[in-house]
Amino acid sequence: MRYSLRLRVVLILHTAIAACLLSAQTRPVLLISVDGLRPDAVIDAEQHGLQLQNLQQMLKSGAYASGVRGVLPTVTYPSHTSLITGTSPARHGIYFNATFDPLGHNNDGWYWYAEDIRVETLWTAAHNAGLTVANVYWPVTVGAVIDYNLPQYWRTGTEDDGKLLRAISTPGLPELLKTKDGKLYPEGLSAADSADSARTEYAIRLMQLKRPGLLTVYLGGLDHAEHVYGVFSAKANAVLEHIDALIGQLREAAGKDMVVAVVSDHGFANVSKSVNLRVKFREAGLIKSDASGNVIAWEAAPWNAGAVAFIMINPSANPGTRQKAEELLEKLSKDPESGIESVLDREEIRREGGNPQADFAVALKNGYCLGEAITGSFITPAPVRGMHGFLPGNRAMNSSFFIAGPGIPAAHLLGEIDMRDIAPTLAAILGIQLPSAEGRNLFMTQP
Repeated sequence: MRYSLRLRVVLILHTAIAACLLSAQTRPVLLISVDGLRPDAVIDAEQHGLQLQNLQQMLKSGAYASGVRGVLPTVTYPSHTSLITGTSPARHGIYFNATFDPLGHNNDGWYWYAEDIRVETLWTAAHNAGLTVANVYWPVTVGAVIDYNLPQYWRTGTEDDGKLLRAISTPGLPELLKTKDGKLYPEGLSAADSADSARTEYAIRLMQLKRPGLLTVYLGGLDHAEHVYGVFSAKANAVLEHIDALIGQLREAAGKDMVVAVVSDHGFANVSKSVNLRVKFREAGLIKSDASGNVIAWEAAPWNAGAVAFIMINPSANPGTRQKAEELLEKLSKDPESGIESVLDREEIRREGGNPQADFAVALKNGYCLGEAITGSFITPAPVRGMHGFLPGNRAMNSSFFIAGPGIPAAHLLGEIDMRDIAPTLAAILGIQLPSAEGRNLFMTQP
């Protein structure tokens, strides 16, 4: 976009003033993630039939991005790690939600453990600077350097998950923060409105009792509703309006001295068809399965997440396996009914900051998502109505950034930003250093 000279001078002065205000006094930060929140849901709320009093108030009282360009892939765990480190997945090491497990040995295990993050996080930097750090349910936080930690983790979806969460949380913290009705921290798989409400209560209690310098909070109900009912569906909108009310409660508890940032990990798009890549890899002999459909051997296999798959080559594969996989992908991508938008090679994956271990990445067209079937049809009806994981350049995948509080300029449009800019911006507000971040401080760089 080309600005007139006068407008450019105004923008530069506005940014310079904001930088001076932020550098004058460091502030505590409350960072709230609303999984799956598209920026247009807030900026154009009325067009989508939404009433978001608290989020729209942040537009007026603070700064905001028209969109946040995400990382490859645009899914929850890699994105949340980029938000908290300012680096791409290639640097921080969290490549997908679930770990690569073609034989099923890890029993659907996810990247839950902070030790897998290979760069410094905001939590660690803040803790090392002497700030009190707290967390409620942010991804990849099991074992993180966090003073008061309620990590995200699950296994069975039963009450035993609650026991497990209490065992890996800061000792005694769930009992100290239990909700008004006496319930302890909700089970890890819960995406109900009541779970987000409980996490909000926990976060408010943390602010009241521990006065953290940095508090991260994750709310996941919108993502679940968008998967099940679709983007801007009546039920998804109702969930978002409930979350907006929770954000109002969190902002009130934060008080006048705390900077509040609301972010999301990715956008969302509606889908209707599933692409079962593993069916074609099995037919090509690159995957072998038993009569029950369990993988028993593989030479090349897709690592799926939403609408993108990394193609992994077994280090012990026969010579020529990579070429065979490449030829299969080329054939599939030429079929207009395959749902494949593009196939990225290693260099293209590297430029996007994606998984350096992958030989290829398969990106789907709008309207398609990846299925897990290994037998049957290649294209099937989608089991969900909404999905993410499309390439970062897909505007529907843009995520959100809203920030308000002391020192933040009012009604300040930041334009479209990079997800990696958020962590160094928050680090500057906290008065700490995050030298490994690849992004920039949004209030110190000219537009």
